[in-house]
Amino acid sequence: MAKSVRKSRMKEVPLSEVKDDLSRFLHEAEKHEIVITRHGKPAGVLIGFESEEDWFDYKLENDPRFLERVERARRSLRVVRGTRLEDLPE
Repeated sequence: MAKSVRKSRMKEVPLSEVKDDLSRFLHEAEKHEIVITRHGKPAGVLIGFESEEDWFDYKLENDPRFLERVERARRSLRVVRGTRLEDLPE
């Protein structure tokens, strides 16, 4: 994964506005997450993707099966004391 998909800036928008112009807000969500509020309280998040690669990265970063495999591999390396890629001879 070359880069993180999500940007840190968030915008809050009432649900009524999102319903009136979903296409515009989905386009905005490509740049930053949009917190959708209902009666002034957070109710959901609209996340857009600039490319299919961003969508794939997001899915991978949030897939519990993938995250568990990464954690198992890390635990295994700690137990077996594997060799770090940086430590391999060139």
